[in-house]
Amino acid sequence: MNETRRAVLDALADGPVAGPALADEFGISRAAVWKHVEALRDAGFEVESASDGYALAGLPEYGAAAVEFGLDAPFDVEYHDAVASTNDRARELASEGASDTVVLADRQTGGRGRRGREWSSPSGGVWLSLVLRPDVPPARVPLVTLAAAVAVTDAARDAGVDAAIKWPNDCIVPRRDSERGGDKLAGVLTEMEGEASRVSWAVVGVGVNADVNPDELAGDATSVRAEAGGVDRRAFVQRFLERFDELRDDPDAILGAWRERAATLGQRVRVDTADGDVVGDAVDVTEHGALVVETDSGREVVHAGDCQHLRPVDGA
Repeated sequence: MNETRRAVLDALADGPVAGPALADEFGISRAAVWKHVEALRDAGFEVESASDGYALAGLPEYGAAAVEFGLDAPFDVEYHDAVASTNDRARELASEGASDTVVLADRQTGGRGRRGREWSSPSGGVWLSLVLRPDVPPARVPLVTLAAAVAVTDAARDAGVDAAIKWPNDCIVPRRDSERGGDKLAGVLTEMEGEASRVSWAVVGVGVNADVNPDELAGDATSVRAEAGGVDRRAFVQRFLERFDELRDDPDAILGAWRERAATLGQRVRVDTADGDVVGDAVDVTEHGALVVETDSGREVVHAGDCQHLRPVDGA
């Protein structure tokens, strides 16, 4: 949304305000005011016209304009009813120079998770990717992933879900009888391009089973709707973006918040890695996103792998 239209929308929210007054305030013609009002209506905003001017009467349920309105974070939003992959589209925008841009879709037709696994992305979920240009070396990009995991967990908790983080990149609803640690609610997938000393861009993909019927999900997945009832996706996305923006430039806050929300820490785990299984007690996560596991032969730092929760650590 361009700045003038955004300003007109803000004025309508405080309305009613007359068209001539808007024209004078923003230095545009009355015809331009009318065009902005019509564009807002086309975007789904309910704008009433009365003798004393225009006033905002209702918001669109979802979409770019809906998320941007009232968002307290510096992101532009590009919305699609359907897209193959928000990460694919985000990479295209990154190559064109975009930054602090959100690609948002109602559904994905080719969503994927870690290791290229298929990710079910039906209508009603929150499927988005952030285009970022973090001023950090590549080794610190995992902090961005940790921040996204915290932000999506906090958004889920605000929506009434007892959510937690499962290493390396899942938001789950913990279940004591689950080897995976719980039912998967959301996942985070980060891609980047850069050189040894700098990051050109990073794309952080987030998929959340939000207002989705569990019958549409595969395996041990759950949704915000299943756990807490209906969800306002607009509010969910705004909460996620605002929380992520709060965290992204504060490594100490990211690590502390991740540890506080982690379901994996304090658990007996088995991590399937390329070099074999690592079994022990999960005791910490590093700023590089690696899991620290206390094994019978000493501590091991695991950078990648599939993690299973076996049992809580004695005394935890």
